[in-house]
Amino acid sequence: MTRENTENKIEDAFKRTLYPFLGIMPVLLGVLALTSLLTEVIPGETIAALLPKGSIVGPLIGAVTGSVAVGHPMTSYVIAGELKATGIGLATIAAFLVSWVTVGLVQLPAEIAALGKRFALVRGLLCFLSSIAVAYLTSWTMGALG
Repeated sequence: MTRENTENKIEDAFKRTLYPFLGIMPVLLGVLALTSLLTEVIPGETIAALLPKGSIVGPLIGAVTGSVAVGHPMTSYVIAGELKATGIGLATIAAFLVSWVTVGLVQLPAEIAALGKRFALVRGLLCFLSSIAVAYLTSWTMGALG
């Protein structure tokens, strides 16, 4: 391959990547703005009020609430501390945090635009179900460790 041929391939690949990225940029920026707004508007006390204190269905409710609330991983430690201080169980907190970071219903339109509807929906469903499984496993592990 000649140098000119390689440069043309690089330029073509860059253009094929840039144009779709610019096409989804407005949706992506809107989702980021909405996520940031929701993170600021919904305080930890409101989330704690939605979650049950000691229920077997707590992880399910935690996963649903986390899927809708959507947040950033860096703030999850603070939220976990606030939830624990209000008496919410470990399994519920774990389900909430895992789904809060991984599912993100607010981000679904951007994900569909970037990766396709089927992929986004299957990924979201698998993350939701995994958050419940992780919650029960975390609770069981912590109970077994004492």
